[in-house]
Amino acid sequence: MSCTTRAPRPGDKEGVSYHFLSKEEFEKGIAESAFLEWAIVHDQYYGTPLKFIEDAFQKGASVIMDIDVQGAKIIKEKLPERIVTIFILPPNEEEWEKRLRGRGTDSEENILKRIKNGRAELARQNEFDFKIVNDDLEKALKELEKIVFSNSK
Repeated sequence: MSCTTRAPRPGDKEGVSYHFLSKEEFEKGIAESAFLEWAIVHDQYYGTPLKFIEDAFQKGASVIMDIDVQGAKIIKEKLPERIVTIFILPPNEEEWEKRLRGRGTDSEENILKRIKNGRAELARQNEFDFKIVNDDLEKALKELEKIVFSNSK
């Protein structure tokens, strides 16, 4: 379960979507090395609590994480024998922008920032082990399942 300092969006639930922390709480976690990885994305902190991952691995569980390219790189460096990375791509830039705007939760300034940052992330897609184009949800899910179940480490 990831943590963030961003404000909850409509429909977000504490402990389900994210653990929503204040900037001060997040920075305390950084100082205490409580995160496996963390980054500032779109001017907000995002991170993965180390304890959550350690607990899952102790139970023999796999963990699927939805993180940005910065976090994926850090985790791959820290746990190379345990990690398979998958880059989820939009079908095209027009659809991606339509999806961002369709949320109706971000300001125009924030959408433009996300597009700019997203283009930089798209340029790093070849750093990942696998890529999936999310043009058809059912098809993308089947591709994801195939990768996950054939690469359980």
